[in-house]
Amino acid sequence: MRRIVNAVILGSAASVLAACSSLNPFASSAPKPAELVAFQPSAELRPLWSANIGDAGPFVFQPEVVGDSVYAAAHSGTVARHQGGRAQWSVRVGKRLSAGVGSDGSLVVVVSVDGEAIALDAASGAERWRVPVGAEVLAAPAMSSEIVVLRASDNRLIGLDARDGARRWVYQRATPPLALRSFAGVVVVENSVAIAGFPGGKLAAVNLANGGELWELSVTVPRGATELERIADVVGTPVFGRREICAVAYQGRAGCFDGSNGNPLWTREFSSSVGMDRDERYVFITDDRNAVHALDAFSGAGVWRQDALVLRQVSRPLALGDYVAVGDLDGYVHLLRREDGRFAARARAGSGAVAAEMRALPQGFVVQTRGGALQAYEVR
Repeated sequence: MRRIVNAVILGSAASVLAACSSLNPFASSAPKPAELVAFQPSAELRPLWSANIGDAGPFVFQPEVVGDSVYAAAHSGTVARHQGGRAQWSVRVGKRLSAGVGSDGSLVVVVSVDGEAIALDAASGAERWRVPVGAEVLAAPAMSSEIVVLRASDNRLIGLDARDGARRWVYQRATPPLALRSFAGVVVVENSVAIAGFPGGKLAAVNLANGGELWELSVTVPRGATELERIADVVGTPVFGRREICAVAYQGRAGCFDGSNGNPLWTREFSSSVGMDRDERYVFITDDRNAVHALDAFSGAGVWRQDALVLRQVSRPLALGDYVAVGDLDGYVHLLRREDGRFAARARAGSGAVAAEMRALPQGFVVQTRGGALQAYEVR
């Protein structure tokens, strides 16, 4: 049976050893998360609104933003829509959930722990359809106007008809014997192509109409003598720029590629277990040692590195104009200056780690913690 390693636990070989020793109460030398450093704030994380959606259990739940609406779900089966800080609707779908939320503003889709996809009307929360998919789904669904794309934990992509949930296609590929247990999602480009990263360092583009592969490229090549050393999974949701698609792999490389044909624009050695974001100038990556990096988006050259958050389980970065936001294991959100990586502001979103990807709002961003806090901020 194919073995899967939890990406939350497996950040690097060193962190695995640290995690094991930390379970021993007599291991006083076990590494501890870095203390929060003091700094002079140069910006403010101003709370816009907050809500409690419910905890994530053993899964990762990230909100989805469409326009000024925020859709969120919890392990308990609660799904809700917030707009301007006010709950427009909140429903219980009758099952515990393992993933959510995907939405295109018309439909909201979540997936239950027993592999049932459940679609709700985005305006009212009324159920549209529910269908079994026969697979565990850990990542939020990706949406086009016609297709719902589910990423199964065995790395299959399953395309469902958005009208009734009927299965339209399945994209499947061979995977190595050992891989990260990934919550990485799929990105839909121009309503016609789904792009996802896979174990073995692969990135693939799939035609949404029929599930056919358009291209495949290697972000990295597995290396090492053991299966553990050869884990080289593409992590996080791929990031699409004007023409470029960028991705990063665990124990591998980061790179940007031509989105039309998959040709590499640049690559460099890197290792991450959470992923990257980018803006028009820089690529931002959290590495597997919890340092946050800025790279030149056109060459991959290093710009700055912020390494004061060691062992704080730093989240995937979110690019926010003049700043970059990351979360940590204690629910803190750290705002870094885009140009030099210095700390600009800090706030605590709520209890539990910030493990899910944060989402940009028209005037800020929203964070969902493992403890169930849903917190929106404005950057000032």
